[in-house]
Amino acid sequence: MTRHWLQRWQDGNIGWHEAQGNASLQKYWNQSGKRVLVPLCGKSLDLVWLEGQGNEVVGIELSELAVKAFFDEHEIAYTLIEGPLNAYVAKGPAITLYCGDFFEFSAERFDAHYDRGALIALPPEMRRDYVGHLQTLLAENISQLVVTVEYDEAIATGPPFSVPAGEVLGFWPGLQRVAAYDDIANCPPKFRQAGLDRMLEVVWRYP
Repeated sequence: MTRHWLQRWQDGNIGWHEAQGNASLQKYWNQSGKRVLVPLCGKSLDLVWLEGQGNEVVGIELSELAVKAFFDEHEIAYTLIEGPLNAYVAKGPAITLYCGDFFEFSAERFDAHYDRGALIALPPEMRRDYVGHLQTLLAENISQLVVTVEYDEAIATGPPFSVPAGEVLGFWPGLQRVAAYDDIANCPPKFRQAGLDRMLEVVWRYP
């Protein structure tokens, strides 16, 4: 999985990247003054948007190419602090990206969590371990926004993977399903080529 992820960044095969940021985040996020954890963040514009709402944003990304591309594309200077996971600390905006294996990341607990591309990037056998480690990084009763996709995996499969509602609520029973809409037009082309004609983007939030 690690090698595959790095190779996709190397090849520029990043169909999950949203150049304009995630519309569901911009519609349903309602928190400011939070310390927000964004796992498997890539070079997402969502990081800039969240910081612009008055939050401190901490992302974790395996690919150094993605981390450097984030700072380059947004013309943000940074300081590199070497460690178990190298930290790229923005000069100015309250954004820090850690580069390395998510499962090796540790920090003071966060009071907010945003997940648009992490849970759905992982196959079923890895998701429980991901959530288990994530819970060691999150405080109690935090603010969360989790965006998943649901589709017929008999026709096509991920990544991104379909994550059913029961699984999401098994991980985080307090989440509320606040929106779901067909996003097949914006999904990676491989899904439409396989014959899929419907893919729901589902938005979960707490509180």
